This record gives sequence, C-alpha cells and structure tokens, in this order.
Amino acid sequence: MKKLLLPILLFCTVALAQQAPPPANAGEAFDRQFSNMEKEFVTLVEAMPADKFDFAPTTGEFKGVRTFATQAKHVATVNYMVASALLGEKPPVDTKSEDGPADLKTKDQIVKYVKDSFVYTHKALATVNDKNVMEMISGPFGAKSSRLGLASIVTWHSFDHYGQMVVYLRMNGIVPPASRQQ
Repeated sequence: MKKLLLPILLFCTVALAQQAPPPANAGEAFDRQFSNMEKEFVTLVEAMPADKFDFAPTTGEFKGVRTFATQAKHVATVNYMVASALLGEKPPVDTKSEDGPADLKTKDQIVKYVKDSFVYTHKALATVNDKNVMEMISGPFGAKSSRLGLASIVTWHSFDHYGQMVVYLRMNGIVPPASRQQ
C-alpha cells in the first residue's frame, strides 16, 4: 500500500502545481475565457483555405447567411464595438456595419483584422475589475449595460459564430483544428 501511495501523491502534487492560480479579479477571469475563445477562433479562421473564404451554404435553409469571411469580420467588429465601450473610447476601426469593413477581402487581411480585434479586446478586458464590474456604462448597441454584461458578450458571441463557422469548414471537408487528434 505504501508503494502505491507515493506515486499517487506525486501525481496529485504535479497535477495541482500545473493548474493556473485563481484569477486576481473579474477582468482576469473574463480575459482567461476570452483567451481560450481566441485560440479556438483564430485557428478556425486560419484553417479555411483562402479560396473558400467566400463560402456560404446554399443547400437547405441558408438563404441570406453570412459568408465565412463575413462571419469572421462580424465577430471581429463586435469585439471592437464592445471593447471600445468598455474603454470608453471611439472604436479604432470603422464599425458602421456589424459585417465589418467591406474593403477587407483577402484571407490575410481578414485574419489580421480578427487578430487585432482580440488584442484590442484584451486591452479592454484588463480594465474590468472587482470594483467596476457592475458599473453601468453606455453599450455599443444603444442601451446601458454593466461591464460584466459587456465583458461576457465577446466570449459567448464569438462562440456562437464559431459554431456556425465549424459547419462551414466541415461542409468543405476540413476538420476544425480543435477537433483534430493531438
């Protein structure tokens, strides 16, 4: 029994040591979730071949859905909109259309736009803390919202579109990076 106990204790100690410490505040907790989303979302966008960026399903009930490229730009644009509200500043990009800037057409341009939106949103999430998390501020969609509400939007909204974009990849014979065997 003693021989078995030592390896179990060593395993548990190593496993506990590898866990991240608890977040220091609300902003850090949201930032961790958003970082997980970023990893999944960016690799998904990068996985779609450039010649398939204009793909949108046509078989079934898909009339009028966004293309893959427009889905990616939409997520990035909403990231910018929410982040700028959290920062209390004007968005650094054109957010007149939730579908993103029309002049971004190539895969490289869109991937950069997506990545830059995540950088900007991390900056905004860093401003959320335990003291201001319930503060009501002007939201990007015309109503006041708590910082808590806005900080949660960027993750759930991105995952909503991530799920749709996974279908687009699979319809093109591509296994999403998160689903690939390691």
